[in-house]
Amino acid sequence: MGIAERKTRHKEELRSSILTAAWDMVLSEGWQSLSIRKIADAIEYSIPVIYNHFENKEAILLEFSKEGYQLLACKLEQARATVPTPEEQLKVMADAYWDFSFEHKEYYQLMFGLGIPACEMVNQHEEIKKMTHIMISTIQQALEVSANPGADFFLKFHTYWSILHGLVSIQMIDKGRQPDHKGKLVLQDAMAGFCKSLV
Repeated sequence: MGIAERKTRHKEELRSSILTAAWDMVLSEGWQSLSIRKIADAIEYSIPVIYNHFENKEAILLEFSKEGYQLLACKLEQARATVPTPEEQLKVMADAYWDFSFEHKEYYQLMFGLGIPACEMVNQHEEIKKMTHIMISTIQQALEVSANPGADFFLKFHTYWSILHGLVSIQMIDKGRQPDHKGKLVLQDAMAGFCKSLV
């Protein structure tokens, strides 16, 4: 292995170490505890070394946020593939979204700490774009076979996502880390109503 390859590998390993240390800190102490200084101490490097890999703490948070969106997109896609019709897909995707939010609470809190991302943010990051596309395309398919195919799919998408995020947020605030059975029943009832409004 040449010098250039070794340097590249070392840089990638160091970047991975930074992210691992940061994630361990988040899991043990929460997002508010994360700092460049603490990360540097954890990996036993100087603060400037961290800045060589990430411009600031927000850049590290963005990296984790993108990982979260990628994981959520994967969960939605897997759920959607289990049933044949768009209406059923929207329901199982809602269940998958709910499960993701509590199985990966640290990701979810970061991804939605400031609410649903603005359109500009969605368009800037492929991971967010992919996740929203899964929802939007399923809603479009449901509308195409409905009695009102000309309905505003983007409005319906915002309604769908607002229901999901709203119910998850209420459950997180009210019940803490673990959701209760009633919360999921409310979600399923809301999704039944939403799907009925589409057709």
